[in-house]
Amino acid sequence: MSRSKPSGTPARARLLARVALACALGAVVALVAASGPGGLLALVVGLAGAALMAVGTWWVLAHHGTLRVAGAVLMVAAPVALLVIYARADVWPAALVALALWAAATLCARSALRGVRQPRGMRAVTCPLPRHPVLIMNPKSGGGKVGRFGLVEKAEALGARVVLLDPAVRTDVAALARQAVAGGADLLGVAGGDGTQARVAEVAAEHDLPFLVISAGTRNHFAMDLGLDRDDPSRCLDALTDGEELRIDLGVVGGQAFVNTASFGVYADIVQRPEYRDAKAGTALNALPDLLLGYAGHPLDAALDEIRLESQQALLVSNNPYAAPEPMAAGGRRVRLDLGVLGLLGIRVNNAAQAADLALRGTKAAGLQVQTSRRIVVGSDAERIPVAVDGEALTMPAPVTCSIRPGALRVLVPRHRPGAPAATPPMHWRDVLTLAFGRPRPTPATKDRAGGARTS
Repeated sequence: MSRSKPSGTPARARLLARVALACALGAVVALVAASGPGGLLALVVGLAGAALMAVGTWWVLAHHGTLRVAGAVLMVAAPVALLVIYARADVWPAALVALALWAAATLCARSALRGVRQPRGMRAVTCPLPRHPVLIMNPKSGGGKVGRFGLVEKAEALGARVVLLDPAVRTDVAALARQAVAGGADLLGVAGGDGTQARVAEVAAEHDLPFLVISAGTRNHFAMDLGLDRDDPSRCLDALTDGEELRIDLGVVGGQAFVNTASFGVYADIVQRPEYRDAKAGTALNALPDLLLGYAGHPLDAALDEIRLESQQALLVSNNPYAAPEPMAAGGRRVRLDLGVLGLLGIRVNNAAQAADLALRGTKAAGLQVQTSRRIVVGSDAERIPVAVDGEALTMPAPVTCSIRPGALRVLVPRHRPGAPAATPPMHWRDVLTLAFGRPRPTPATKDRAGGARTS
């Protein structure tokens, strides 16, 4: 796997942090000094515009009819009004200078943090190559990637036995995997979506067999976090002749394994709907108002360690935490799958003011909770809870226990692979300030599950 190196020495990181602070201060000075009161107006109006756009977005998502239309208008009108106000106040020069300085400050700050907080990747070890690999392939997955990339022929040419699923028949892939093990398979692999990957990975873990991921799904989140090639799934087959092994964790929800996420609440309710598969966006837009405002669905509670989250609208439990507290900002990536902990993201937004707070303050907003734990219990006043396990719609009796099996899965990966994209460390200005004038704090990303530094 390609390995990212720190962007420089601690001295260079400290210098970049100081430059970042200087640029940030310069952005404020540019607004105030160059434009006087107009510069402050640009800042206030910009924040107000962001809040109004968040309010408009909330109305679109959480309401039907007239209020939804008003929200759509507000989403468009807010940025247009910003442009008009900036033009009439003649603060364009100051605003552009401030924007450039702020961009430079952010770039330098992130570079500084990467220099001292570079996350380490997973450790790969050499291993014997399989002699009797069995690969389960879904020809319909990913819009027909199995056929488009000739995966069956290429796998068989490498000595693998391929079990091709019939898209017209509902098949228990876990049962197929167990039959393969009984027949002497010394490796199990899947070319399909993450839900299928999880079911076969659970069987591989049960029998302590290596598992091969072939990125033939639609989004291939699991393959991305393993550093595999998502553009050409046939390159994943290189592991059969020149591979190495990663030992990673498996998430468990209600007794069922998952490789990516188990979602509760709003998203899980939407996935349950029959029309979702054929019209994802439309189904979600029609369902969200009732779910968000509590007319349907059930509030969720989550208990982990000594923390309890109450009345959550949505909970996302992940097999290992995302690279940053903001999963969306991090591109939905997990740099490590071997930390031995679950990630938890809880959301509770009940009105437009809370939506604006979330838009302006991010993870500091009261409506967003980010936690990690080895065990999470999700409860509800309903007898059964909808759960989306790696995108698959299920229901489970409440309460539902989520846990993690550290190092349960052996994954065979090609020795030469693109590697997971380097994740940007979560950026907080207090950390930049500490780095510039004090001693940088260690972060969990640079520790292994025992608390010591790892060499990748």
